[in-house]
Amino acid sequence: MNGGPGTSGKLGGGLLVAGTTSDAGKSVVTAGICRWLVRQGVRVAPFKAQNMSLNSFVTREGAEIGRAQAMQAAAARVEPTALMNPVLLKPGGDRTSQVVLLGKPVGELSARGYHAGRQEQLLGTVTDCLAELRRTHDAVICEGAGSPAEINLRRTDIVNMGIARAARLPVVVVGDIDRGGVFASFFGTTALLSKEDQALVAGYLVNKFRGDVTLLEPGLDMLRTLTGRPTLGVLPYRHGLGIDEEDGMGVPPDGVWGRVSLRGAVRESVVAPPHGADVLRVAVCAVPLMSNFTDVDALAAEPGVVVRFVDRAEELADADLVVLPGTRGTVRALTWLRERGLADALARRAAEGRPVLGICGGFQILGEHIDDEVESKAGAVAGLGLLPVRVRFAAGKTLARPVGEALGEPVEGYEIHHGVAEVTGGDEEFLDGCRVGSVWGTHWHGSLESDGFRRAFLRRVAADAGRAFVPAPDTRFGTLREEQLDLLGDLVEEHADTAALLRLIEEGVPEGLPFVPPGAP
Repeated sequence: MNGGPGTSGKLGGGLLVAGTTSDAGKSVVTAGICRWLVRQGVRVAPFKAQNMSLNSFVTREGAEIGRAQAMQAAAARVEPTALMNPVLLKPGGDRTSQVVLLGKPVGELSARGYHAGRQEQLLGTVTDCLAELRRTHDAVICEGAGSPAEINLRRTDIVNMGIARAARLPVVVVGDIDRGGVFASFFGTTALLSKEDQALVAGYLVNKFRGDVTLLEPGLDMLRTLTGRPTLGVLPYRHGLGIDEEDGMGVPPDGVWGRVSLRGAVRESVVAPPHGADVLRVAVCAVPLMSNFTDVDALAAEPGVVVRFVDRAEELADADLVVLPGTRGTVRALTWLRERGLADALARRAAEGRPVLGICGGFQILGEHIDDEVESKAGAVAGLGLLPVRVRFAAGKTLARPVGEALGEPVEGYEIHHGVAEVTGGDEEFLDGCRVGSVWGTHWHGSLESDGFRRAFLRRVAADAGRAFVPAPDTRFGTLREEQLDLLGDLVEEHADTAALLRLIEEGVPEGLPFVPPGAP
C-alpha cells in the first residue's frame, strides 16, 4: 500500500465484505472501511461486481452505476466509475430486470434467464474490472450481495464467493445483531459454504449493537471456538446515518406495494427546529418501482422539513409539497395513482395552487401524453395533464450530468431516463422541464442537493403553501454527507480490529482456516 500506518508498500490489496442477509450493513461497512483507509493515506476504491437496485447514479463518463457505489467512492474520495459496479440490475416488474453492463443498458432478462447462463458469462468482465482497480489502487474494498450462503445460486455467483474465489479475496461477514440470531447467522453462513469457499472466510463483524459489549463477549468467544474465526469488531448502532442506499424504505423488488407499504415511513431529518415559524411538510408518493428516492434526502436535511412517504390520497391533504419521484415503470405508476385516487388528489392540488414536484418518471406522469413502446409497451397513454409536456419513450437511455440555472441559482444534477420530453408551454422554464402555476417538473435527479437552488425552491413552495417556513441559510448538503461518511470511518476506526483488517487487505487469506461441517451439499 501507499504510506498508511501498518502498510507494506504493496499495491492491489483487497477484501470482500459479505453479509449474513440483505441489509445486514454491507454497504455502510464498505463505505466506513473506505473512509478509514483513505484517512490513513491509502489509495482505496470500492467495488461491487453485481448490484440490484433502482437507486442509481451517473458518473462523469456517462455510465450508470448503483448509487451505493457512488457513495462509497465519495467515502474513498475518488471519482466513481463504471469499473466500481460493472453489472447493475434494475428490476422492472414481472420478474424481469434491465441489465446495465459497464454503465450502459444491454437488454432485459428474466431472473431465470440471467441465472441460467448470462451471469456466468459476466464473471470474466467483473474480474477484469476488479483487476484494473487493484492495479491502480493500494486497496479495493468489495461488497457482496444478499448472502454468500444462497446455495441455490452458488453455481452462477459472481458477486460473493464467486468473485472472492476468482480473485483470492479474504472475506469478512457482517451480521445485523439488531435483527436477532446473529450467532446462528454467522455459524450457519459459514457452515453452508463449501470447503473451498470457507477457506476464504477470515472473520466476522457485528453491526448495529446496542448495550454493553461485555455481555456479548462470551458469545463471540464461543463463536471463535466453533468456527475457528475471530470477530473483527462490534459496531454500535447509530441513529441518523442517512447515507445513500441501494433500495431502502422497504421497497420490494417487484414494486408490489400491496405487500409492503411505505405509509408512515419518514426520512430521517436533521434534529433541529425550523428556522422560521413553521415546519414544511413534504409527502412523497410511494409509486411502484420507485427509483432514486434519495432525491428527497436533501429536503429532509433542511431543519424544519419533514419528509413522509405516502400511498393514500387523504395523506396528501395536509402536505405543503407533494413529490412524484422517479420510477422504473412510468405507465404502471400512473395506473397505480389513478387506482388509489392519488391522481385526482394531485389534480385538485394543482387547481388550488398547491405545490407539486415531479422528478424524472414523476415529471413524465404530470404531462399530457405518454407514448411508450419501450418500457411498458403500452403505446399511447394519457398523462395527468398538469404540465404541457408530451413524452415519447426511446430505445436508447439518456445518461447525463447536466449543469444549469434555475430560480436564479446554479444547479447540477444527473439524468437517467428513456422518456424524451417535448415541452410545449408553461409559465416558466424549469431545468429541462417547466412550471405551470405551482406544479413543477424536471428529469434532473439530484438537483435539490444544490444548496442555493434548494433554498430558493423551498421559499417558493412555502409562499405557495402559505407557510411561514424559512430555509436555514447555512445548510450545506455536501458537508452533511461528508460528516456522515466521517462518522462511518470513525465507527470502523474505534470499534473494529483495524490491525487485523489491514493484515487481511495486505497479506490476503490467512492459512489454515478450519472447515466447519457440513459444508455445501
